[in-house]
Amino acid sequence: MNAPAALQPITEDDIAQFLLNRPDFFERHAELLAAVQLTSPLTGRAVSLLERQVEILRERLRQWERRAADMVRHGQDNMALLDRLHRWTCALLAEGDPAALPTRITEGLRQTFAVPQVALRLWGVAPAWADAPWAAPVDDEVRAFARSLPRPYVGTNPGVQAVQWLDDPAAVASVALLPLRADEQASACGLLVLASPDPQRFAADAGTDLVQRLAELAAAAVQRLYDPAAAA
Repeated sequence: MNAPAALQPITEDDIAQFLLNRPDFFERHAELLAAVQLTSPLTGRAVSLLERQVEILRERLRQWERRAADMVRHGQDNMALLDRLHRWTCALLAEGDPAALPTRITEGLRQTFAVPQVALRLWGVAPAWADAPWAAPVDDEVRAFARSLPRPYVGTNPGVQAVQWLDDPAAVASVALLPLRADEQASACGLLVLASPDPQRFAADAGTDLVQRLAELAAAAVQRLYDPAAAA
């Protein structure tokens, strides 16, 4: 048989519920705030209930301060990134010589975004630029690989021949491979290769939003190279 309710032992939950239902308890028994001793996880010494509550509030305040500092830092980082993207885009728009656009793209990425190695190849350009270094023949495997990418690839070298376009392929620890398309439905008309000796620079778990924007902007800029009238 169960013991009568009056004889059942008081549990911690009963005590907690009692205090929750009587918020004025410590007002009527203020001496308990100093009398009750707890072990502080911060100092390891015994402290009063009131001191422990102060410690908790201080720790929460420190957490909020850290979160606020993180938000400020992320905001500053994002603004700096937007500024670099803005400057690079303005440089592409200001370039009046279509033949200089590929160099403007690659050098701008090296300097503005501090990418150690950059390479660009375009195929199917207007005949006037068919002999340019960035229009050198690209094998079918690379073209097929570029066509197969719905978004840029980031991670370790997947073994594609395009990495050999770089000045120092042996130093590559991570790459971003950006297919260039005139629009989302178009087939790839080029491939932009970004590489770094840092394996975390283009880590496989990194987002591709920024490099996708870079690919779209670069693809839009080079469309003049596919227009025969632009070579006149």
